[in-house]
Amino acid sequence: MKICVIGLGYIGLPTASMFASAGCEVVGVDKNPKVIDALNKGEIIIEEKGLAELVSKVVKDKFLRGSLVPEEADVFIITVPTPITTQKKADMSYVISATESIVPYLRKGNLVILESTSPVGTVDELMIPILEKSALKIGEELFVGHSPERVIPGQILKELVFNSRLAGGINPISSEKIAKVYKTFVKGEIYLTDSRTAELCKLAENTYRDVNIAFANELAKICEDLNINVWEAIELCNKHPRVNIHQPGPGVGGHCIAVDPWFIVEKQPDNAKIIELSRKTNDSMPSFVADRIKRILSTINSPKVTILGITYKPDVDDIRESPLIYLIDILKKDGIKVSIYDPHVEKYDGNATDLITAATGSDLLVLGVHHGSFKELPFHKLAEVMRHKNFLDTRNFVSLSDAKDAGFSCYLLGNN
Repeated sequence: MKICVIGLGYIGLPTASMFASAGCEVVGVDKNPKVIDALNKGEIIIEEKGLAELVSKVVKDKFLRGSLVPEEADVFIITVPTPITTQKKADMSYVISATESIVPYLRKGNLVILESTSPVGTVDELMIPILEKSALKIGEELFVGHSPERVIPGQILKELVFNSRLAGGINPISSEKIAKVYKTFVKGEIYLTDSRTAELCKLAENTYRDVNIAFANELAKICEDLNINVWEAIELCNKHPRVNIHQPGPGVGGHCIAVDPWFIVEKQPDNAKIIELSRKTNDSMPSFVADRIKRILSTINSPKVTILGITYKPDVDDIRESPLIYLIDILKKDGIKVSIYDPHVEKYDGNATDLITAATGSDLLVLGVHHGSFKELPFHKLAEVMRHKNFLDTRNFVSLSDAKDAGFSCYLLGNN
């Protein structure tokens, strides 16, 4: 079986590699020459546990190679981005372009699978009209559907294999063919459904988490006003056998939770009221944290803030939709000098090479992302280089007693 994977990002490249490791002939397609050049050398330009070693092996064994254009294959898998516009609408240009790019290579019996998270109706309303240009009978000669990923960065390779997934075809035979393809390497259960249900399920799964996080963030705001520690309150609430409140924080980022709920709102604006309010609540958190920072620095002239971590989650290099990026922009617009230190991000304007350099002359240290390397910060060394010793933890991650021992004034999000 030959598989053509369109889009070699955080999902596409691991997916292509897993099929290759199962003995399939895989050609990975991407418009970025740097991605293709690296792949054909057996290298990667993203960070993901175990991926570099896997790519090196399957490329060396000639099961995976890169190309700037598609090729004829048995299966075409589209894993391109579906970002959000400034108007909170789905940008489907990448899906449209990818679908158009494979039309000249489609042959009778082929299977086209969309993995990209998309609004309900993307497969049957957007992709099928394009695929019909192949002159193949959709559902009889060309089989189509949606099979969304359910993985978490840092554990992608493991979860691709062991997590359950959906095979949502435009008709039953398409669903069956999708399931058969993924059974090549997937050990989790594969559930058959239709494409529209699969599209909604993916959106609903991430929206569930977004709504829960919004509830936690709203509690954090309430607790600051009531002089209650929200972290303790949530911990105690979760002792209830049927309660599982998520954790608050400086906002929600990433390519899924911060984006997918808007796809539901876009299609159903009159019905998705809780979903929209939750999204706005989480989007408000960078401003909420910025206001807290300004209160802490209210008596300091020309303040400088050091932000620890700019990725959207810990121990990855992914900064897509990161709330810390929005926080930094807010602070800079308010005339506050900002320095950054994130050991997982190689190239970002203003990211210092080390923690001490970033903190030198700073008036406030803000823990934005709970990277493992930040668990035990060298507060005594930091105290020696900072102008004012203030520390704000937005993740309830660091032992504040250590900071206090070094003379820091300590603050915690959700605890006034």
